[in-house]
Amino acid sequence: MRTSNLIQILFLLSVAAFTLLMLTKVVPYLSFEPEIDFLTTKTDRVLTRQDFQFSFYIHIVSSLWTMCIGITQFIPSFVKKYPNLHKTLGKIYVFSILFLAAPSGLGLAIYANGGLPAKVGFSLQCVVWWLTTWVAWREIQKKRWQTHIEWMLRSYAVTLAAMSLRVGSYAMVYFFHTKPIETYLTVTWLSWVGNLVIVEGLIYAGMSERLLKKLQK
Repeated sequence: MRTSNLIQILFLLSVAAFTLLMLTKVVPYLSFEPEIDFLTTKTDRVLTRQDFQFSFYIHIVSSLWTMCIGITQFIPSFVKKYPNLHKTLGKIYVFSILFLAAPSGLGLAIYANGGLPAKVGFSLQCVVWWLTTWVAWREIQKKRWQTHIEWMLRSYAVTLAAMSLRVGSYAMVYFFHTKPIETYLTVTWLSWVGNLVIVEGLIYAGMSERLLKKLQK
């Protein structure tokens, strides 16, 4: 097995495992009780605001399924075998981010813990998420296959910020013994900016070209 294929398989398994983990985290919130994990960090004033409640529940559900759907878009064998399903899932992915996940994330950003740096970080993340997804959609409408793949890679990099945020938090505490606020503010930015830097490196190394060639075989 080629090293690139092994890395791809390990990445897919990691995303699948994380998605299942997130599912176990999301389900308890659907009881709509305020004494659960993340919600316990919010004040009663915030918890009782309808805009916060609406944004929160829309965001946790839509973000989870975009993570699930998004990974299928980069599996050449799946795309080639089920082209119509690929298109349908792609439309759901785009719709979910443009109209649900990114806007609701922006609604949550104004209530972010950590002050202005965190609010700005999460707000910019949602704006970049929306824009990269919209450009990916525009490119496929113009049948620009390679640039479509490149922008989808950028979009999914931001989608995976939730995964990077949690992994980064554990890593910073374990290896650098950072304080909670230092950890939080760092991963607020690093989770999505870091992902985009990695993806730009992969695109520069020819990842989008290789994916396109596999799809055209």
